[in-house]
Amino acid sequence: MNDTVLEQHSFGAEVGRLLDLVVHSLYSEREIFLRELVANAADAVDRRRFEALTNSTLAPPADAKIRIVPDKEGSTLLISDDGIGMTRQELIDNLGTIARSGTRAFAQNLASAKPEDRPNLIGQFGVGFYSAFMVADRVEVTSRKAGSDEAFTWASEGAGQFTLAPATREQPGTDIVLHMKSDASEYLEPMRLETVIRKWADHITLPITVTQDGKDQPANEGTALWRKAKSETTEQSYKEFYRHLGHYFDEPWATLHWRAEGTLEYFCLLFIPGMKPFDPVEGDRDAHIRLHVRRMFITDKAELLPHWLRFVSGVVDTEDLPLNVSREMLQSTPVLARIRKALISRVLSELKSRTKEADDYNKFYENFGPILKEGVWEDNDHRADIAPLLRFHSSAQDGWTSLPDYVSRMKEGQDTIYYLAGDQADALKTSPQLEGFRAKGFEVLLMADSIDSFWPERLDSFEGKKLRSVTQAAEDLGKEDDQPDISPLLAAMKTALGTRIADVRATARLTDSAVVLASDGKGPDLAMQRLMRRSGRAMMPTKPVLEVNPRHKLIEALSAKLDDTALIADAAETLLDLAQVQEGDLPADATAFARRVTTLLAGSLG
Repeated sequence: MNDTVLEQHSFGAEVGRLLDLVVHSLYSEREIFLRELVANAADAVDRRRFEALTNSTLAPPADAKIRIVPDKEGSTLLISDDGIGMTRQELIDNLGTIARSGTRAFAQNLASAKPEDRPNLIGQFGVGFYSAFMVADRVEVTSRKAGSDEAFTWASEGAGQFTLAPATREQPGTDIVLHMKSDASEYLEPMRLETVIRKWADHITLPITVTQDGKDQPANEGTALWRKAKSETTEQSYKEFYRHLGHYFDEPWATLHWRAEGTLEYFCLLFIPGMKPFDPVEGDRDAHIRLHVRRMFITDKAELLPHWLRFVSGVVDTEDLPLNVSREMLQSTPVLARIRKALISRVLSELKSRTKEADDYNKFYENFGPILKEGVWEDNDHRADIAPLLRFHSSAQDGWTSLPDYVSRMKEGQDTIYYLAGDQADALKTSPQLEGFRAKGFEVLLMADSIDSFWPERLDSFEGKKLRSVTQAAEDLGKEDDQPDISPLLAAMKTALGTRIADVRATARLTDSAVVLASDGKGPDLAMQRLMRRSGRAMMPTKPVLEVNPRHKLIEALSAKLDDTALIADAAETLLDLAQVQEGDLPADATAFARRVTTLLAGSLG
């Protein structure tokens, strides 16, 4: 390294804190540093192979591998690869800053995770490189980008700064040299290194070697598990591959392994996780199924599964694409369209079969139900297949229920599936919106996911029964012929509320509450309106209808004091605010609301 051109840099603001978290919170699980560095090296070779499909000069050597070289005398450990390499700027961006995850989410998940689960968080949060500092007091990374003659060395002791300097490397790729801590000497023993590799990286198809007595000894089996027959594969090997594939630490809830033969040939190994993975990359709605062509990794962005199945991980390996397939061809080839159709059908079939074990299926649904609902909204071809897989809480029973179960319990003559969307299922159970439906014996499905404000409109009906929000279905309850006439009070309240509401009307659907909000029937229901307001998205301005219970004692008392216009005006404002609170919203003017309530309470106690 040439000290005359040594550049001194400071880590990004959060890296120092992250290093402290990784080194100290994961200290007892130190062996995972090797898993992370080997996984990064394998990814680098995969990326180089992919780039070479459109630029053959970038192709890695035919015998590309990952070399692990322990040096007891020098107390160093070398991890070397033939991958894509990094430029000077990429060394700064990838090793000196954290661009995609940050430490806050990492720290929160680290604190909540069980001790045995913590090692897997660093891979999921894209910060695995920093685990090197658990075993090394200095790390040097020398890298040469494929297609470039320049090489650079990044070096740091993990204490807030790093250096960069020009270097030499005969071939593209990356060398990572760890200057091992005195208490990490076990990782300079070849046998110990081989044990860690077989535990964590045996299914990486790229050869991994550990140098012993001057010779490179194979350290991994390197088989393409997905090409093995199911009869030759153990549950343990599935679990290990699943964990390697997505940096998961649980066991797969479902494993789908098959080989398609005939006019279209491919191997497929898919997993549905047993728990909801951490997702530090907000807004990533793509499924990342790895596409291989004759064992060679091509891309994980071929859109082999739709957004609403993005929780599925796995590998598809086909014989029916050329190795030099281009990105453009991936988007247009009918081969992938047919594979995609088959994969969706297979996953849906698996989910349908697992619904027979309700407790088991409910565990899956609690993790991924909201994502599955997205398919009802956006996938016309599979909407009818997804609907029976959905689960809901209900006003009539505890636990989860389905649309088929609801239909089987419908009252004679009932032709509508009623639902109520909101923020929390427990709060929905006590909503005034349910009072009239409960009194009439109508069951209502309770929906508490954000997507629930959207998808029912697209599904429209199930088994010939219309889906309808109870906020738009008051007329389904009929009218009470003998209810008190409060039309003068309604007119006075409407005048007092002015443009804040579309109308004030009497309703027969309340039994205990004085008022409730309803949609005016000309736009989205209340849950959709609330969601749009909270998201800040533009929408046509809509005003609610304030429905009033003529039999409530408060309403009867107000009807007797119509001559006190100030009282009626205050009461109207307060009742509207109360109705908004019941729906989970804040009053339009919280301070004025509090003042009116205080005044009313003081008057009642005077």
